[in-house]
Amino acid sequence: MIDDIQKDTEDRMKKALDALRRELQTIRTGRATPSLIDRMQVEYYGTPTPLNQLATVSAPEPRLLMVQPWDKGALSIIEKALQKSEMGFNPTNDGRIIRIPIPPLTEDRRRDMVKVVKHKVEDSRVAIRNVRRDAMHSLKELLDEKMISEDEQKRANERIETLVQKYVHEADEIGQAKETEVLEI
Repeated sequence: MIDDIQKDTEDRMKKALDALRRELQTIRTGRATPSLIDRMQVEYYGTPTPLNQLATVSAPEPRLLMVQPWDKGALSIIEKALQKSEMGFNPTNDGRIIRIPIPPLTEDRRRDMVKVVKHKVEDSRVAIRNVRRDAMHSLKELLDEKMISEDEQKRANERIETLVQKYVHEADEIGQAKETEVLEI
């Protein structure tokens, strides 16, 4: 039972880090990457749909994204969604493809992006700590039901605490790498 709780705890902590990585991919740096707009929602026939389900997104150059919709009728709604996004894009439409030039980030915008990165890393830390709380609660329930001894609970708590430290440290490293990438000119 203790092993199951620990395995579940570690799996949930890994998922929190994976979610952090996915979130950080959407934060704009100086380079164009398709992940910047892949999951952006577009109102398609009355339904919010991720852009990657409507079009192919590519980055042929370091400062350019190209969106090629599969349905030519979706071209204008995709363009409008890109213009309304808070990313500050100015897309151009040639009737077949939408080109999105990625302007270089200003120093103020870079600092704002670093704040967003720090916020997302903190959210990840909180998620990891919430997983710890759930695991500790499960172990306490096992102790209360006399299914494990106090010594077993303490050892399990220590192992879970070690996992928490490991994953919080890894989240910090991921955040630090993204901050470096954002501040890179």
